[in-house]
Amino acid sequence: MCYLLRYIGMVTISQLDVSSEIPLYRQLYDRIAESIHNGQLRNGERLPATRELAVQLGLNRTTVSAAYSLLEEDGLLKGHVGRGSFVNFSMPAADRISFASSRPAEDHFPLAEFQETCREVISAPEASAILQLGSPSGYGPLRQYLLDQARLSGEAAPDDDVLITNGCQQALDLLQRAFVSSGEGVVVEDPVYHGLKNVFIRGGARLFGVPMGENGLDLEQLGRVLIRERPKILLVTSNFQNPTGATLPLEARESVLRMAREFNVLLVENNIYGDLRYEGTPLPSIKQLDVSGGTVLLRSFSKIAFPGLRVGWVIAPRAVIARLAEAKQWCDLHTDQLSQAILLRFAVSGRLAAHASNVRTAGAARLRAVLAACEKHLPAGTQFTRPSGGMSLWVKLPDPLDASELLSRAEQEKVTYLPGRYFSVAQFDPGTLRLSFGGLPPSQIEAGLAALGKVFTNELTRVRKANRFEAAPAMV
Repeated sequence: MCYLLRYIGMVTISQLDVSSEIPLYRQLYDRIAESIHNGQLRNGERLPATRELAVQLGLNRTTVSAAYSLLEEDGLLKGHVGRGSFVNFSMPAADRISFASSRPAEDHFPLAEFQETCREVISAPEASAILQLGSPSGYGPLRQYLLDQARLSGEAAPDDDVLITNGCQQALDLLQRAFVSSGEGVVVEDPVYHGLKNVFIRGGARLFGVPMGENGLDLEQLGRVLIRERPKILLVTSNFQNPTGATLPLEARESVLRMAREFNVLLVENNIYGDLRYEGTPLPSIKQLDVSGGTVLLRSFSKIAFPGLRVGWVIAPRAVIARLAEAKQWCDLHTDQLSQAILLRFAVSGRLAAHASNVRTAGAARLRAVLAACEKHLPAGTQFTRPSGGMSLWVKLPDPLDASELLSRAEQEKVTYLPGRYFSVAQFDPGTLRLSFGGLPPSQIEAGLAALGKVFTNELTRVRKANRFEAAPAMV
């Protein structure tokens, strides 16, 4: 049984699972803390009173009070008698080094080129039509451009079509609405991006997590899950998976495709990070390998261009696109046409290609910096992934360190990250955490890892010293 949490401010908090070994108050704490660390709940924003939230959720008031108390202890919330509880994340953004959010660096946005693109779109003869209501499937010229590009690259079969979405997140939501009924199974990576996990849980799906390794999914475990559960959807990230940074090798892609066919499961490939390869040779996407054309491919401009414009797209067979477009019409009619037109112009003008090249150059420097800093500063015995692109890597601290417990100490040093529990589906290692480096310059990456290394090393030294004392035999 799960409790569906309502909105706190404008942030949707995911479900609480009463069958979990994690207490309800701790689950509630986790959801609110995650929203604070991500900047979704902002400093000074008021949260519902404990009594009010308890009534909304059908929880005991003491459960909510315990979560709020823990948030206060960690310096994330401050209660005022007679006024309520307010977000109190005291680190000014300018002073904070945040590895918590997987987003591109604003200082690399080509504002002059973007402004010129906007002027060209607004002054064009078709500007009035762009400002009118449009198709649920998306702005026609952009759809045609994306479909033409996909056919040139082999990512679109003759029977495929394109749907424009409000980023990849809406594509996931539409897939859940159109193809997964409550109680039906969805196979995902474990750990996996929390936004992906939560959208299917919210819809009542049963999630089955397949462990991730250095080379992506554990294929043997995937096979067992497909045999046992017969899910509706198998969702994989082919390149630079969030949160681990792992990339599926070519043989693994072929195996995943073969298993999807064998078990008649809808295969969804999330490839929003594919354009962020900094070294090595790009691999063909699963969609390109699929001669049957049944794979659903998710792409987005958010990571390579401007995430604030919220433009992503789905490439899939026409029958799949038709079902998704119907679901989208009921949600929001269509994605903002001006944003679509601007991104189309940005692409056909050649400005997107130039910007993408700059993004990859800067990303390569950031990746080198984070790998070198992890090697230099994190305590001996720490394990971390070594991706060839993307925005994140996965860290496993030496036992018995707990990344969640150490987060408040890191924040005292003005550094933040997301503990691994936010990404867990079925398995959870308390020593894991995600480092998102895409939005930080190398100097801040170095400074942030130096601070984290100090926190982690000091705690490891303290714990091991305490254990030596406890293990010493009595002298008689």
